[in-house]
Amino acid sequence: MKLIVVTGAQKSGKSRYAEQRALALSDRPAYLATSRVWDDDFAERIRRHQVERDSRWVNLEQETDLAAHGFAGDVIVLDCITLWLTNLFTDCEYDRDATLIEAKTRWADFVAATPQTVIAVGNEIGWSLHAETQMGRHFVDLHGNFMQFATAQAEEVVLMVAGLPLKVK
Repeated sequence: MKLIVVTGAQKSGKSRYAEQRALALSDRPAYLATSRVWDDDFAERIRRHQVERDSRWVNLEQETDLAAHGFAGDVIVLDCITLWLTNLFTDCEYDRDATLIEAKTRWADFVAATPQTVIAVGNEIGWSLHAETQMGRHFVDLHGNFMQFATAQAEEVVLMVAGLPLKVK
């Protein structure tokens, strides 16, 4: 697997950039969506994202089992690590340590099952306000630890700032 990680703040242009990169590399990339439908707002957000992708895209959805994507093409946009970790954190009953172990295991399965170029999108969280709750602080810790783990494996890391890509690695 060739791994490119695109990270940045919410609404920094991460997904748009990842999609553009994927289309530059492949005529028929896959979009591996990890979001759960948490509420009506999330359902609408997912619908908008699906409509924005045209017929060139193969749309895949995997809330937790990334290795089960079954895609045989050249490029996958994984969007997003943060939502995937949220799903695992919830499934592991908000246990930070158990979730990190589960995430690393599932990531290893994904890497082993995926020979394609993967452009993985993930948020940068914890740059501003300190989470008020213990659960929130544990998620920030989990997320930061996992993003360090993922970017250490990446050939390229891009930080998006106000729609502009900054190559970090």
